[in-house]
Amino acid sequence: MLNLVIFLPLAASLLLLALPRLGARAAGVLWIATTALDLLLVLGLWATHDGGMDHQTRLRWIPSVNASYHVGVDGLSLPLLALTALLFLVCAVYSPGRGRGFAALFLFLQSVCLGLFSALDLLLFFVFFDLSIVGMYFVIAGWGHGDRLRSALKFFLYTFLGSLALLLGFIGLYLGAEPHTFDIVELTAEPPLADSPGAAALVLLAVGIGLAVKTPTVPVHTWLPPAHTDAPAAGSAILAGILLKMGVYGMLRIAMPMLPDAWRRYAGVILVIGLVSAVYGALVALAQENVKRMIAYTSVSHMGYIVLGLGAAGMAGNAAAHRLAVSGGITQMVSHGLLTGALFLLAGVFHDRAGTYDMGRYGGIARGAPVFAALTAIAAFGSFGLPGLSGFIAEFQIFTGTIGADGAATAVAGALALPGVLLTAALFLRMLHRTMLGGPGPDTGGITDLRAAETTAIVPLLALSLLIGVAPRFLLDVIEPASAAIVSLVSR
Repeated sequence: MLNLVIFLPLAASLLLLALPRLGARAAGVLWIATTALDLLLVLGLWATHDGGMDHQTRLRWIPSVNASYHVGVDGLSLPLLALTALLFLVCAVYSPGRGRGFAALFLFLQSVCLGLFSALDLLLFFVFFDLSIVGMYFVIAGWGHGDRLRSALKFFLYTFLGSLALLLGFIGLYLGAEPHTFDIVELTAEPPLADSPGAAALVLLAVGIGLAVKTPTVPVHTWLPPAHTDAPAAGSAILAGILLKMGVYGMLRIAMPMLPDAWRRYAGVILVIGLVSAVYGALVALAQENVKRMIAYTSVSHMGYIVLGLGAAGMAGNAAAHRLAVSGGITQMVSHGLLTGALFLLAGVFHDRAGTYDMGRYGGIARGAPVFAALTAIAAFGSFGLPGLSGFIAEFQIFTGTIGADGAATAVAGALALPGVLLTAALFLRMLHRTMLGGPGPDTGGITDLRAAETTAIVPLLALSLLIGVAPRFLLDVIEPASAAIVSLVSR
């Protein structure tokens, strides 16, 4: 079933390309039907998940280097597969009339993302990682706005350079393994370079740079704001909701379990990078006048919280607190995908109606567009961690796990990161006050309330965030065994 989940969207994409006379409406129907079916299949994987690594397939691919087509799902990848399937479905619902090419490209991207989160071979992971860069480049360059070509080029060059560093790190892992292999399961069971701390540090640096660019963390984050600002709304939702998760997913799947000694040795550096990203991202977001750039910088902050938790998990201290920090990081990946995906779809309404993201052009929108205002408020409240929504569950675990890790460094880092939550609350309340409340702005008259397709796309994301915020056990029961396994591998 997993192979069908991965390649069904690709098959539909090829079908769309093979039918040049297919109209935009028919292409949209096929796009929605394919993504809906794929989500049902992922829910089937969830229902049959037994707690370990299941639904595995391993086929010979490049025998000369012991690389294989090896895929499977566990408690780390399953929530991300579900998030991917859901976000691509709501983007299809949100953008039904964008045409055959747009639908085909998004279906291709969906297969790539599902493949990456299922990959259990480093070379296969890298192929999907690079293809995601190509797919998003064409989304921004082809259907973006503003200075879209420059933004797409900057995105491609930054992330492709990061992928080259990642490939160099993967080659180091391959050469350090005995026997040489790219298989993630084998490399996790017998970590390479265990007796070569210097080489392990260099490999961690290469892998870390590649994953940090994709996450992104400070200082390799500068490609993100222009890419988000000039991408179409659905492209921004996928970029923030799915593609950014590839970086921290790679840390959890590859860097931490395969290089445990190096991760523990440099956990303090990782902790500081997470802390700086969390606070810096929120500070810069607070200064933005462009709604989309503001949301983009909050992504830097939220990804920083995850990196903070993963750094804390590598420090000496309480294993239970480490498990909590890792669980919080995985939960934050899901929560951020839901809430920031919704925020970018809502931000797209500004540009669709009035052609600008400038907050100074709006005001009093709640009077004429109450549904738009209400959903924007819910997404904003969830993003800064209001209890009752998924952001609170994620951030509470991260901060509790980081501060409670029985170390002065982690306690100080967690305490210093807490003001980032206050800054995030301030910037979202500022945005709501300026755009939704007060007197009307010059472009307020152009803002009509959400259309049926927009509402249908955004409401499920916020409803699921609310469900996780109120009753998170269905998600945590899947995540926590995987978190415990990662922490035990790091502490070897």
